[in-house]
Amino acid sequence: MKYDISVIPGDGVGPECVNGACTVLRAVEKRFAHTFNFHEYLAGGAAIDKFGVALPDETVKGVRNTDSLLLGAVGGPRWDKCETQRPEQALLGLRAELNVFANLRHVVLFNALKCACPLKDNIIEDGINIMIVRELTGGIYFGKSGKSADGSSAFDTEEYSVFEIERILNKAINVAKTRNKKITLVDKANVMESSRLWRRVAEKIFAQHKDIQIEYMYVDNAAMQLVRNPKQFDTIVTSNLFGDILSDEASQLAGSIGMVPSASLGEGGFGMYEPVHGSAPDIAGMNKVNPIATILSAAMMLRYSFNLDYEASAIDDAVTAMLDKTKFRTPDIATKESNIIGTDEMSRMIAQYVECC
Repeated sequence: MKYDISVIPGDGVGPECVNGACTVLRAVEKRFAHTFNFHEYLAGGAAIDKFGVALPDETVKGVRNTDSLLLGAVGGPRWDKCETQRPEQALLGLRAELNVFANLRHVVLFNALKCACPLKDNIIEDGINIMIVRELTGGIYFGKSGKSADGSSAFDTEEYSVFEIERILNKAINVAKTRNKKITLVDKANVMESSRLWRRVAEKIFAQHKDIQIEYMYVDNAAMQLVRNPKQFDTIVTSNLFGDILSDEASQLAGSIGMVPSASLGEGGFGMYEPVHGSAPDIAGMNKVNPIATILSAAMMLRYSFNLDYEASAIDDAVTAMLDKTKFRTPDIATKESNIIGTDEMSRMIAQYVECC
């Protein structure tokens, strides 16, 4: 089978991580006789430098003509003073242009990395496996915003429609049915009118899915429970803002934010795949960044966009084998007993496991 994949390397450590993921995808090609055609485009800070805009029309047009998008982290302090264009606008623009409204962030604590998790062993027990389904194109990030003429006040508006809530809840239900059929809806319904709408819509939808266990939790309590008793969660569904915050918190349960992949999906097969972590400009170009989050994002691409479950599992298994059978680690997940290696070597070793395991 042949697949066309858009690749946006991004900024900072983005290009190193994306290159690592492409190395692993080449190994999948070799083992399973697929063909992945990579088409590179610019977005974020790199696009501002070259074109003066964070998301060029050429990039949007090119990405739309492919089967999926593999994206590196964008942004960095060098663009902080850009008044009209910010690298992060590329992310918001891509989500809107591609109509990818559901962000899946898979937080897994690998057995070999239990020592990197900040929680105690009696809390971790036999591991952590949480899927966070975050609404991606609505809410406060896309609502009305502004500031007073003198800059003494500002506002951002949280707004959701029934349609937006219904489709993200239905996506979460589909995900939960492939897992343990338990969903936690996180909101702030005791304070926010938009959250109360989420609950009203949820009660109507979940009444049609008796096989799904549903619970409701306020976001402040959810933040506490993620570190107090994370094993109570299986699939979490929540708004754009709350999902952004909770998924970064949850990433630390995996031992490092460099271990958490994500998939941004719409109604069809197209998806946008990227690591949860940022561009980490302080270590960019130093061959230090952990590529595993981007590599696992590529695995999610195979699973959700191409329906290549076996091939996706081959990548997941290769990462597990790499961690279980060796002491090689990138700096972020290293212990005193580890042999520290760089981004490129980690990517090559995972690719080798894909080919031979």
